[in-house]
Amino acid sequence: MTGFSLRSLTFMMFIAFLVWSSSMESCNARRGRHWRENRHVFPSLGKKKGKVHGSTHHQQKGGSKPKVHPPTFPPQKALPPPSATKPIKETPQSPLPPQKGHESIQQSAVFNVLDFGAKGDGTTDDTKAFEAAWSAACKVEASMVIVPAEFTFLVGPISFSGPYCQANIVFQLDGTIIAPTDSESWGSGLLQWLEFTKLRGIAVQGKGIIDGRGSGWWQDSPFEDPTDDEMKLIVPLNNTLQERPPMPVRSELSGKMPSIKPTALRFYGSFNVTVTGITIQNSPQCHLKFDNCIGVVVHDMSISSPGDSPNTDGIHLQNSKEVLIHGTNLACGDDCISIQTGCSNVYVHNVNCGPGHGISIGSLGKDNTKACVSNITVRDIIMHDTMTGVRIKTWQGGSGSVQGVMFSNIQVSEVQLPIVIDQFYCDKSSCMNHTSAVALSGITYERIRGTYTVKPVHFACSDSLPCTGVTLSGIMLKPMQEQYHLYNPFCWQTFGELTTPTIPPIGCLQIGKPPNNHVQSDHEVC
Repeated sequence: MTGFSLRSLTFMMFIAFLVWSSSMESCNARRGRHWRENRHVFPSLGKKKGKVHGSTHHQQKGGSKPKVHPPTFPPQKALPPPSATKPIKETPQSPLPPQKGHESIQQSAVFNVLDFGAKGDGTTDDTKAFEAAWSAACKVEASMVIVPAEFTFLVGPISFSGPYCQANIVFQLDGTIIAPTDSESWGSGLLQWLEFTKLRGIAVQGKGIIDGRGSGWWQDSPFEDPTDDEMKLIVPLNNTLQERPPMPVRSELSGKMPSIKPTALRFYGSFNVTVTGITIQNSPQCHLKFDNCIGVVVHDMSISSPGDSPNTDGIHLQNSKEVLIHGTNLACGDDCISIQTGCSNVYVHNVNCGPGHGISIGSLGKDNTKACVSNITVRDIIMHDTMTGVRIKTWQGGSGSVQGVMFSNIQVSEVQLPIVIDQFYCDKSSCMNHTSAVALSGITYERIRGTYTVKPVHFACSDSLPCTGVTLSGIMLKPMQEQYHLYNPFCWQTFGELTTPTIPPIGCLQIGKPPNNHVQSDHEVC
């Protein structure tokens, strides 16, 4: 009896041990599942979260994550997690790596102008709302200012400025921005309407429109503006000078506009600037300007204004380097692209130009100034119904040089003057003669073909400083008798070579170098 009891007691203790072990394994298993779930949480969830001002993405009911719509360019970093999420104190030992393109998920922020008071009704002045949205975005690296689609924003003169802004800000323009048409908004006149200054990495992108509503400016002073000098070469068949057609009737403006006309969109003193996708139209003067910028990319955007709108250049470059322009449509009342002093390493390709005055280097050297332009390539261009095709224009009395220029594969259609060098440029009725000039050398024209209506080639170079190294090949230009006197090719003090026969023959080009070819002087050094 005693032995049986001892065996029974031993058996019962063994059963109790098994039950206790099973309970411990179940507890450990639950604890293990809890740890494995938490190790997948991003580190930022356990940190203090900053507030995202002006974001259009709000937390949904039930604590679900906000939707983040990435822009087309550049990739948008993920927004910080909703502030309502309870932080987990336990530090994960092996977090998952961030997704590609989301390297710093706490630094991005989206600032919608509607969240800062903009109405977008086309009549309320939204200038202060835009200023407030920019001020907030300026503090956050890689932030984004959103101008949403399906709204029209009336915005007065404004400067989105650094230099203390964070880098790589995106201005996402999908709506429409319109300029004021009352003279009070402009005071005595301003040089620009929308301006971005002293920024590091700024992209203006989207499918939106910048509308300068410039007809009132054109109407007020169509004959006070300087005229393009090449107009003197265009003589209608009835021997009368071409008159500027009347401007559109002013219907929406109040008061006479100031004589100083603003550029629609200007970038100054900035690095790594991108403009893509947008449309700029009807600027009072120049549409898009870059001053003192390094690293400029313009692509897949449009500029549009009437061909008779005065001095409405498409893209204007000045003192800017490392510039790429491609895939753009430019229609305006002056140069489609104007390349001014201080520009180098400029590459323009796959551009449609017309109406307008073609693609020009200059005018340079006005008022006895020094101009330096080098390493310019313009190729794969289509021009239709423009005044000039590819042109270099300089004033007498200037100094400096233009060198290393390539115009290649230019298709012209009904262009009045396809190839022009004018070193006697003058936008007034008369100008004083000077002996000094901007030196031109190393200018190449290849595969320029199509039709002209006035003169195929016009080379007018300086008496004291002839053009040198002018090379032509694959030139095939045929006349179209329309409403102007037709002229043969013209050359003056132009030296270089013809590497292939040309149509028409350009026998006026002087082969080789000038007889008194001299060493470059300090006057020409850049």
